[in-house]
Amino acid sequence: MPEGLDHIVHAVRDLDAAAETYQRLGFTVGARNRHPWGTHNRIVQLDGFFVEILTVAEPEKIEPHRSGAFSFGAFQRDYLSSREGLSMLLLASADAAVDARTYAAAGIGDDGVFTFERQGLRPDGRVAELGFSLAFAREPQSPSAGFAVCQHHHPENFWNSAFQHHANGARSVNGAVMVADSPTDHHIFLSAFTGQRDLHATSIGVTARTPRGDVAIVEPVSFHDLYGVRVAADPAGARFAGLRIAVEDLAVVERLLQNTLSAARHGGRLVVPDLYGATLIFEQGTVR
Repeated sequence: MPEGLDHIVHAVRDLDAAAETYQRLGFTVGARNRHPWGTHNRIVQLDGFFVEILTVAEPEKIEPHRSGAFSFGAFQRDYLSSREGLSMLLLASADAAVDARTYAAAGIGDDGVFTFERQGLRPDGRVAELGFSLAFAREPQSPSAGFAVCQHHHPENFWNSAFQHHANGARSVNGAVMVADSPTDHHIFLSAFTGQRDLHATSIGVTARTPRGDVAIVEPVSFHDLYGVRVAADPAGARFAGLRIAVEDLAVVERLLQNTLSAARHGGRLVVPDLYGATLIFEQGTVR
């Protein structure tokens, strides 16, 4: 069963400009990494979770979707053809092969396991070998939202406290927020994807509470009530709209953003709207 949120993909058209904006928000942003299938990324690492700022830099290298083989690159390319934003959520996996079989049995995935390796840089500049295995899940009702699990094969080379020190005091992830016109239409998939049988249901939506962060689906009007930002639902189903980040002190973030980026207090949170198609929600401490 997946172990909680591992990372979220923030798909953008200008990788370095987006990375610079994250830096202005007080985040430490890693160097550019290159995937052999044409996408490039830069990473913001928190405790057990990271934001993958990603772009399609070499479209000629992207492989098409095939029967039984989901193409990560093609999904991101197609997403960016119409919008920027939070395109895919990946949960932490102890064994991607087991999760792939579980998804196949539940009828939400039949693509097996996608394994790849790449090199990364340690804080001191030394090269580190990294490896990942992904198992994808699909909800046909929500074609613009990507879902997968991610198994780290060399976690000791990836996670590093030096990369997790941020000027804004960001510590961990509180949750990812999706919007849909009818959140309850997606509760069966959400349960199967997260492995959480008992979802938290209220009048505004449904939430899967994982060991590391929540995955919530709410109506657009509820998203506005919670975070003060108007977003539209995807006519085709649920889509990712917001990311909730736990920080040590909201006042520190607020001071960092003075005269630089648009942000507003709302309901005890500090909210940055329309950050390359995403809403970034700063919350003081771990909030359920």
